[in-house]
Amino acid sequence: MKIKYDKEVDIINIQLNDAEITETDEDKPGIIIDYDKNGNIVEIEILNASKHTSEPAKVEYEFV
Repeated sequence: MKIKYDKEVDIINIQLNDAEITETDEDKPGIIIDYDKNGNIVEIEILNASKHTSEPAKVEYEFV
């Protein structure tokens, strides 16, 4: 899994795997979900990320 924040365009991209994207939906305004041929989520993009979180470049990872 990769998480990337692009400050210039204010987008958070969460890539879950490297599968080929075959479908893209904007589930909610500003939330783009990419799917593979089997309907599994490949990537999630959050547009205007700084409007959704106060620190878009900060990531906390918790393994339980």
